[in-house]
Amino acid sequence: MSLPCGGGKEREEALKRRGWVRQFVTDEPRLSEAVELYKSLGYEVCLEQASFDEVNQICVNCLEADCVRYKIIYTRPKGKTKKTRAQPR
Repeated sequence: MSLPCGGGKEREEALKRRGWVRQFVTDEPRLSEAVELYKSLGYEVCLEQASFDEVNQICVNCLEADCVRYKIIYTRPKGKTKKTRAQPR
């Protein structure tokens, strides 16, 4: 089940093709802490609005009511940008 938030699987696949690796879904204050940590380790960080493809029924109501506060953290090593056909050279 996927809740109506975020870009879903198509967006995730597009990010993966550009070298991004999905880490986890979180909200504040862990979000800022994780972003700071990944950057200090030399990673680029991309935040995307969360889509909840694999949630249990107990969590659905809360997540659906406030899904914009949750972000998916993606990382990739700096300088490791992968070119795709959609990107100009």
